[in-house]
Amino acid sequence: MKKIDFNKPYLTGLEFKYIKDSTKNLLSGNGNYTKKCETEIKKICKSEDALLTNSCTSSLEIIAHLMNISPGDEIIVPSYTFVSTANAFLLRGAKIVFVDIDLKTLNIDINSIEKEITKKTKGIVVVHYAGVSCDMKKLIELANQYSLLVIEDSAQAMCSTYKGKHCGTIGDFGAISFHATKNINCGEGGAVLINKNPKLFERAEIIREKGTNRSNFIKGKINKYTWVDIGSSYVNSELNSAYLLAQLQNAKKITSKRMKIWNKYHTEFLELEKKECFKRPSIPNDCSHNAHIYYILTKSKIERTNLINFLLEKNIEATFHYLPLHLSKLAKKFFQKKISKLLNTISVSERIVRLPLWPHMTYENELVIKYIKKFYNK
Repeated sequence: MKKIDFNKPYLTGLEFKYIKDSTKNLLSGNGNYTKKCETEIKKICKSEDALLTNSCTSSLEIIAHLMNISPGDEIIVPSYTFVSTANAFLLRGAKIVFVDIDLKTLNIDINSIEKEITKKTKGIVVVHYAGVSCDMKKLIELANQYSLLVIEDSAQAMCSTYKGKHCGTIGDFGAISFHATKNINCGEGGAVLINKNPKLFERAEIIREKGTNRSNFIKGKINKYTWVDIGSSYVNSELNSAYLLAQLQNAKKITSKRMKIWNKYHTEFLELEKKECFKRPSIPNDCSHNAHIYYILTKSKIERTNLINFLLEKNIEATFHYLPLHLSKLAKKFFQKKISKLLNTISVSERIVRLPLWPHMTYENELVIKYIKKFYNK
């Protein structure tokens, strides 16, 4: 049987047309296609300000700069996330305080946050896992109580909403990913959303342009640009932006195709969940998700290993996900003198299986379902 990949990039048909057109002008970035992408992002997310970057990691680093994070500040982060969520703030000298996740959504456990808040706490980073929003109402209320900033790591949540508002637009800042593994992608890319303080947008542009006011020079506001702030090279190339524009223009179509496959998995696995073979994803009523990931939670790590190996024998690529950050060598060395056990995080990391999901799946979807049923009904 032909291999069923975990992920495959989806092409809309416009990518190479736009790339060819982009080569007629400057390729270095912050040009016509960058501006078009930023317009599309604002339209999709209903956001006032969007700044295209070269990765979600860069977006988080820009946000850390905008927050003026300095040594001694504390940032609360879920342990079940990608390293960039923590790295962006660690690079500025912050102490990372890890908290557990909720077993229903795999998002940050809001009830575990308050006891970790100190006078040094500067902000809370939430991750909308699998494109399913955190309980932002409860989180914002807690953050306001302690005058903390809320950063939404929306790497997985483009086109997802909470109570009708797009993920990434609810907290003080949002960071989006357009990495090759994401629903809407350009290989490498990201965006910053600035939601509460529009005055920060110009500084974000400066930070993105190596700490220079080059953006104002490009806009014709000044006749030469100079070094005015700290920053780095966070600009996305016009080639990547051209590719991304085609994806953004087809965001609804891509999301719809993914939802069809996600819903097929979810319906077909209902009976196995009723038999207590495994747990399916849980979607809160207030959330509209983007079908970024379809996962199941097995009963044990051994069962997870056996299932993944069984599927590999059938040429189906299913994967686990994050290893808990709080158990990493770096975390034990730098972040906390005593790290809580975070039992939910450990449990999920040992039991999760992510299934193949890409927009142009056809028979592959049926085969994955067939063999998972075979594994549990044998």
